[in-house]
Amino acid sequence: MMNRNIKKEALVLSVKATAQDNRSVCLLSKDGIEWATLFGGPKSKLRGAVSPWNRGAAYLYKNEEKSSCKISDFDVQKYHPTFRENLFKSFAAALAGEIVSKSKCAGSPEQCYLLMNGFLDGMDLLGESEARLGLLRFLWRYVDLLGVRPQTQSCSRCQKDFSSSNFSESALELEAGGKRFALYSPSEASFVCADCFSPQEKGTRLSETALFYLQISGGTSPGDMAAARKAQLPERDFGQLKAFLYELIESALGIKLKTLESGKGIL
Repeated sequence: MMNRNIKKEALVLSVKATAQDNRSVCLLSKDGIEWATLFGGPKSKLRGAVSPWNRGAAYLYKNEEKSSCKISDFDVQKYHPTFRENLFKSFAAALAGEIVSKSKCAGSPEQCYLLMNGFLDGMDLLGESEARLGLLRFLWRYVDLLGVRPQTQSCSRCQKDFSSSNFSESALELEAGGKRFALYSPSEASFVCADCFSPQEKGTRLSETALFYLQISGGTSPGDMAAARKAQLPERDFGQLKAFLYELIESALGIKLKTLESGKGIL
């Protein structure tokens, strides 16, 4: 029999009740997803520490023979207090957690851990309107981690550069009934310009303003991320982009996300 005591930095993704008033805890670390049992009654101090979205040092006791893992202690180093005060943030965090757990960290646990914590920490500092844009940026970066993010620089058919026009003018033309938008073709997993697709073609239409937002949201340098945080989207472009990203992430995972269903009207 081999027993091991382990200490690791981890984020609590979810806590579920089990038999005998115990809890099954889903943890995310740089090693990936791990499930552990939390013992103790409702007045347990440890139960209060092991709450969703808390991050800190997890002390785990593993019994390899029984394939069991229990949490013996948890030293909280980061809370996210605004999640308890804002329903959208709570659902957005749950959505991100479901995506991470269902995708098994997209096969890149260390990058996933950094991305998830950056998203939660950033959202905790933002107001709700900024947090809603933050969720879109997280989804766009996560499909990149999954390896299925379409390129947004040019039309996949004629290779015309989408960045060649002024995006503010494009938005105005779109409002006036212009054709300044691109089509995402699911069959080609790419964007096609308005000159290259027919009105009958199926796919998601995004304005060039929304497409530009995806371009600046894909950058990983501090300057790129700062620019993405400052950028704004008109309401219609935001709605189009949100619907597109929800559909794209579910398609990439091959499932319907329960949080999107339960969070209708909130997310």
